Amino acid sequence: MKRICFAALAVAAIVPLAPLPARAQAVDVQSSQQLMQEAAPLREQAKQGNGMASKILEKYPGHYTMLGYRGKDGQAELHEGVADFFVVLEGHATLLSGGKVLNPKPSGPGEVRGDAVQGGASRKLAKGDVVHIPANVPHQLLIPAGESFTYFIIKVDTPK
Repeated sequence: MKRICFAALAVAAIVPLAPLPARAQAVDVQSSQQLMQEAAPLREQAKQGNGMASKILEKYPGHYTMLGYRGKDGQAELHEGVADFFVVLEGHATLLSGGKVLNPKPSGPGEVRGDAVQGGASRKLAKGDVVHIPANVPHQLLIPAGESFTYFIIKVDTPK
C-alpha cells in the first residue's frame, strides 16, 4: 500500500495538471433574490408569448445554467445527452418523469418534444426543491391553473 501511494505521489509531481480555462476557475454566486429579479422579464415575455420563457445565464465547459419561468404546462421533453438539475425558486408544479413521450418529434440536435409523458412517476415540486433528471429520461412539468413556476436550471453534458 505504501508503494502505491508513493508511486502515485511521484507521478503527480512529474505530470503537472493542465490549468483550467479562466471561465472554469471563476466562482459565480447568485442569490435567489438576484435570480428572481432576473426572472421578472421572463414573466413578461411569457405573458406576451406562449406562457413560458427561459434564458441562458452562463456557459461553462460541459454544462450551462439557465433561468426558467412557466405560467402553463410544458411539453414532454427528452434530452439525449444532457442531464437536468432544477432548483425551484418560486411556485408549484407536478413533475412527470420516466415512462415514454407521446407523439415524439425531434426539436433540435439530441432533443425530443411530445404531447405528454405516459406511464411516468408523478412528484409535487415546491420552493426549495432540487431535482435531478438523468439524460434520456422523459419528463414534463405541469403547472396548476392560475399559478406559475420559476426555476434555476443546470444542463450537464453526459458521456455517450
